[in-house]
Amino acid sequence: MTSDNLKYVIRQFVERVLPACKQREMVVPAGTGKVVGLAGVRRSGKTFMFFDSIQKLAAQGVDRRQLLYLNFEDDRLHPIRSEELDMILRCWHEVFPETVGRHKFLFLDEVQNVSGWERWVRRICDTEDIEVFVTGSSSRLLTRDLTTALRGRSITMEVFPLSFREYLAFRGIEVVPHSADNESLLRHELESYLLWGGFPEIVLAEEPLRPLILEEYSSLMLYRDVVERYGVRNEKLMRELLRFSFRNTGSLLNVSKLHRDFTSMGFSVSKNTLFDYLGYLEDAFLLFLLPKREASFRKQEHNPKKLHVVDTGLIAAFQAFPNRDLGHKLETVVFLENRRSRKDLFYYADGSEVDLCDAEGKLFINTCWSLADSETLRREKAAMAFGAGQWPNAEGKLLFHEYGSGREQETPAAQAAWRYLLRL
Repeated sequence: MTSDNLKYVIRQFVERVLPACKQREMVVPAGTGKVVGLAGVRRSGKTFMFFDSIQKLAAQGVDRRQLLYLNFEDDRLHPIRSEELDMILRCWHEVFPETVGRHKFLFLDEVQNVSGWERWVRRICDTEDIEVFVTGSSSRLLTRDLTTALRGRSITMEVFPLSFREYLAFRGIEVVPHSADNESLLRHELESYLLWGGFPEIVLAEEPLRPLILEEYSSLMLYRDVVERYGVRNEKLMRELLRFSFRNTGSLLNVSKLHRDFTSMGFSVSKNTLFDYLGYLEDAFLLFLLPKREASFRKQEHNPKKLHVVDTGLIAAFQAFPNRDLGHKLETVVFLENRRSRKDLFYYADGSEVDLCDAEGKLFINTCWSLADSETLRREKAAMAFGAGQWPNAEGKLLFHEYGSGREQETPAAQAAWRYLLRL
């Protein structure tokens, strides 16, 4: 990184007109006295949340020269070494000397690209009148980098693609109570949401462009956030594992069986390598591995995990017929809705299965696509009775999309999925 290039980047940002930002449910807090970190899958909207925060601060009277955003994936700043980070404040003061001694706001995007960034951020927060905000597309930002280096002086928040509520807001669709036409529209939009997912750019794009953008996303995430970051040697195996994951969302993952399947396909791979590769995909927020609810951590680790992908739209990049397996997609969307606000989530199985439950026995959820079939309804009622027997004081919900006339009334716990996702 050269000082001349950095000065151009600083001046260009301060003088540019920022794009209009649609509101998200999550708000980036300012004035906390802590470093604020946003971590989440690439393209989930972290950068625009920064731009929205900058615009709000400017609207409150903060001089734009005191607000600086830098993207560490900007080619003009490469290569960036940790010992060069001090150039940021020095060049900022040289370009805008009037900011010396004034309170400043520094927004750093994709910080995981600079080794040692967290020590530098800690030092300038101790020695400068500055608020620092960072983003990263690695879960290490949450679990290691900020929490370890800053020791209680950070706030970390996870950013997901749009929820169904945000999806409707981005598309300008209102929820009208007691309107049959509006309910039909919302059910249709939920099907579209399951198919295309909640990445902001996808939601706002014309439908013919969406598959192309999603394919570009999948390649970018695979190579930039997994292969390059971890130095993965067997790219073909990693891509096949990613393809398997996105084709099997909402399903139990047995690594021993997966190992046999890959071996039969001609891959020379160990179980340990598969565990490592799955860990890389988790770290990049591409998938979540939901453990079985057990009394001990050891038992949890010895049972299969339930696989959920971060966005159902990405399935279209790996599956020839993305309209299939809508029930599994709906289950994943319900999981993600709960995962946005809590981490103590599990599935449970012992003869019958509960799709989602919490650690305290206060909530359990089963999801199915349709209650129109008598056999499906019988099976789902049995699963709900099983859950109620396990956790008598829990709130149980049976979420569905399609139903037969009157059948949703046969179990009091049944609720239309679109209503649940909209918190109605």
